[in-house]
Amino acid sequence: MKRNLIKLAGCLSILLLLTCKLYAQSGTVVQGKVTDKEKNPVVGVTVAEIDDDGRTIKATKTDIEGNFSLKVSSTKHKLTFSHISHKSTDMSIDSKTVFNVALESSLKDLGDVVIVSSRKVDNGMIAIPEKNLTTAQVRINAKELEEMQAASIDQALQGRLPGVDITASSGDPGAGMQIRIRGTSSINSSNDPLIVVDGMPYETQIPSDFNFGSADELGYASLLNIAPSDIRDITILKDAAATAIWGSRAANGVIVISTKRGAVGKPTITYTFKGSIMKQPEAIPMLNGDQYSTLIPEAYMNATGTPLNTQTVKEFQYDPNDPYWYYNYGNNTDWIGAITQTGWTQDHNVSMNGGGEKAKYFASLGYFNQRGTTIGTSLDRINTRINLDYDVSQRIHFRSDLSFSYTKNNRNFAENLRDIAYRKMPNMSIYEYDEYGQSTGNFFSPAGNIQGFYQGLDSKNNILGTVNPVAMANNAKNTILTQRVTPHFNLQYELKKSVLLATFDIQFDINNTSSKTFLPQTATGRPSTEPSVNRAYNGDLDVFNVQTKTNLVYTPHIRNPNHELISFISLNTYDNKVVSQEVLTSNTASSILQDPSTPSRTINAESKLVSAEAQTRSVGLLINGQYSFKDKYLFNAGVRGDGNSRFGPAHRYGL
Repeated sequence: MKRNLIKLAGCLSILLLLTCKLYAQSGTVVQGKVTDKEKNPVVGVTVAEIDDDGRTIKATKTDIEGNFSLKVSSTKHKLTFSHISHKSTDMSIDSKTVFNVALESSLKDLGDVVIVSSRKVDNGMIAIPEKNLTTAQVRINAKELEEMQAASIDQALQGRLPGVDITASSGDPGAGMQIRIRGTSSINSSNDPLIVVDGMPYETQIPSDFNFGSADELGYASLLNIAPSDIRDITILKDAAATAIWGSRAANGVIVISTKRGAVGKPTITYTFKGSIMKQPEAIPMLNGDQYSTLIPEAYMNATGTPLNTQTVKEFQYDPNDPYWYYNYGNNTDWIGAITQTGWTQDHNVSMNGGGEKAKYFASLGYFNQRGTTIGTSLDRINTRINLDYDVSQRIHFRSDLSFSYTKNNRNFAENLRDIAYRKMPNMSIYEYDEYGQSTGNFFSPAGNIQGFYQGLDSKNNILGTVNPVAMANNAKNTILTQRVTPHFNLQYELKKSVLLATFDIQFDINNTSSKTFLPQTATGRPSTEPSVNRAYNGDLDVFNVQTKTNLVYTPHIRNPNHELISFISLNTYDNKVVSQEVLTSNTASSILQDPSTPSRTINAESKLVSAEAQTRSVGLLINGQYSFKDKYLFNAGVRGDGNSRFGPAHRYGL
């Protein structure tokens, strides 16, 4: 037993020695003392191991006696000694393990210190000192908008920027905003400005032949996928100089959006909540059912000279002996009140930012929920963003941005539902009564009455004729789902520090939009054989584009401070691919069957089964320079050439 214990102890000792040897071989420990020229120890000196690119691998500080000890990962690296009041010193490690260093003091008597700084404004290409601007633009900080409750940043900007008109298509959640910079510039083409996010164009156009893109440009909320809480500042380029920089896409102005980024410091977690309750103002005073039933026969009498025959027009008969007509058309219905509800908004956002000298980060997660004041309208959005900045070395800087958003927008089937409710006859009942005067609980949607019948939709998605607005708001469906992922990568390399800078950006944009609508018979009351009954639509739009931007910026140091020059060359490429599928059928067997893939009618004037694919490519080259003399006289000149695959080979390129 004793021999076994001795053998076990010996094995453990050998194993321990081997472990210590392996551990010692994984790194080299260097130590030493740091003093000044008078041999006094220096406290708080940063002793860091750096590689050939100047990156810090490990670091420590000297103690009260100036001593330090650091385990380095490679003897091929260097040690750097730095202190705020002494000159920094670099030493090769090689085979040395002891470093006794005497630092030279850097303290000098200072005279007057003049600090000069100027705020720079980003036009999406480069940052230019605000005092040297030669373009008409306006800038607003997102902090000024933090207290506002808005689903998208364009809603928050309404009325805050001179020369920029922003109007809403409606008050429903997710409704698109119309942005006009210095008015309308085109009759046939789009008047929407170019959106630039963190230096790269942000696609907002939808093919005109797609379902909800054909109604009008107001139906698509272009900035809905960008959370207002992620935005740092916004700059609006308003004059023709924007076209010189960004090409024809900027003919209607440019909105330059910069998102928040990380800063040096400890991780900071911020949670914000915004909530509000919305109520519709008092409606315009309308006739009640009794007044309406009295005045309509009088109006008929005044117009024709003969009394209204209530034996044939039973909507105004008011005969208790005919319960069906009496109860269905003997009411005082407030149609506007019946489709109005109390709305609310809740906006939750959690963000984290921080970083060190090398790497900085900003991350956010948000949830936005809004219930509209009209029944059947709502908006849900989940968005996340991660912005990373990393300094590879003093000359190489890398930046990556990744954003994702998911949006679900429930809308009314028709744009003019509230208009229909205002004009609906108030003596008509919301719910149907049978021939015994008993409520059936079903919506009262007759095929037609004295006021008219459902005749379809016009090109702007407005109802022609009339319907039961409450049935339309509750039973008809119109849902838009959007998922968008946008990765963006940026690389900066200083060819000559503070003089010549090369940058390269590449951005991928993957955007999927799905639109689903369903119009049941209970909303229109039309006969089951008509194509407007149980009308089901499903459309899917997939957009994928790749954009690149390569800049070469030259800012020479001119000895004479009266002269200043900024020049750059920019090459932009754009490749956009769109794939869409649409199917529209009618007359499904039941209002429960709301998908067009179920057995239904496909041969009528409205039905369609189509798919489309389109690809567009463009390239642009910009040469721009700006000269300043005494900060008073500014001269800016630029030449831009563009090529676009939309045009024929003979007209594809131009200046």
